Amino acid sequence: MNCVHCGKTLPNGSRRDRAYCDNNCRALSSYYRRKAGIPPLPRWQHPALISDNPALRSAAALAKKLGEANGWSPSLVLCAMDGLTAVLEHRPPGTLVKLTEVRRRIPRHASSFRVAEVLAGLELLEDDSASAIRSWIDDRTAELPAGFAGNVRAWLLVLLDGDSRAKPRSRTCLYVYFGCVRPLLENWAMTRDHLREITVSDVTTALSPLRGWQRRNAIAALRSLFRFAKKHGLIFANPTTRLSSEDIPRSLLPMTDAEVLAVQRIAVTPAQRLIVALAAVHAARATAIRSLTLDDLDLPNRRITIAEHGQRLGELPYQTLLAWLDQRRATWPKTPNRHVLINAKTALGTGPVSPEYLKRHLLHQGVYLERIRSDRVLHEALTAGADPLHLTLVFNLSHTTASNYATIAQNLLDDQTGVRRDAVGGESGRS
Repeated sequence: MNCVHCGKTLPNGSRRDRAYCDNNCRALSSYYRRKAGIPPLPRWQHPALISDNPALRSAAALAKKLGEANGWSPSLVLCAMDGLTAVLEHRPPGTLVKLTEVRRRIPRHASSFRVAEVLAGLELLEDDSASAIRSWIDDRTAELPAGFAGNVRAWLLVLLDGDSRAKPRSRTCLYVYFGCVRPLLENWAMTRDHLREITVSDVTTALSPLRGWQRRNAIAALRSLFRFAKKHGLIFANPTTRLSSEDIPRSLLPMTDAEVLAVQRIAVTPAQRLIVALAAVHAARATAIRSLTLDDLDLPNRRITIAEHGQRLGELPYQTLLAWLDQRRATWPKTPNRHVLINAKTALGTGPVSPEYLKRHLLHQGVYLERIRSDRVLHEALTAGADPLHLTLVFNLSHTTASNYATIAQNLLDDQTGVRRDAVGGESGRS
């Protein structure tokens, strides 16, 4: 590449759209061009937009269109075109591109997600990649002793995909179940070579040190594993047949002043304050907060719809919403995403933030959203006189959950007046 004015070679590593060697040449070229009445040079455009390959040219045009519609930065659009060039430049028109090839061949500065999005829009993408959860199953079960690895892998795949008599389980269920059985299997592997060798005594000994929810989850995981093994003929007898998980009494008390001050100290950004305000005032769940859209807000009339339940917007959520929406508008003015909570990644699309977003902003810093939400419901129950119907109407709770909160509130009220009952929260359940 040479300077348009003086013809000198441009330095290595210069930008592709650079036309002059320095500002002096740029100014002189502009002066002489205006003096001679010559029109300015055409603006530089990515070579993919004028390529001889129709597939590449169409993909580059679609990338530019998606960038304008979704608020992509100019550099992101150019990087996407670089990735499209790498996979389409020498490919016959109409040939599908595999997702694994996209991830392998595009330059490091290009986003494989955006390149795949453009190719999918042109119906040129073939998804041949293994899902992340399947790769996780293969990697984790490969670390188990040889006698147990194959059976546990088959069990996890059935949990993931389901079968004729069972629905697929969530990824969280797989993570919890495997985390419960892995240390037990590793201990058994010292003296056992296969699942069929595990006895009732082995199971009882392994579960004896566990307490509370840890024991309850381990029992559920082991029963699932051995039921699968028995059904598929991997074992002769199920050692978990007589296992039963006892109910765990739960107690629920209002948040202390120290807990409230800790939440106030941690929740300092507009996003954090909004999340806490929605949980503390409207008892909103984490999923409902992530799914909240701009269409659910009626700021002039102070109304909000959370999980399809309309209610009046409190003063604290109203003020935090205004602060967050101002920051949202200033940071991502062109985003097409209609969700209230967005980040740098979701601002380029239309989906909600991930559960990890809330964990990173609150849970990992010691703020438990479910604790705040439960405290709000309990406070309302104490204020309204432990009326389950009132809780159901205000927070859109199930009758069972509302009754549990009302029972806890009534026990707390009775304790204050000197009337003793059973352990507080003995009948409580999860909402």
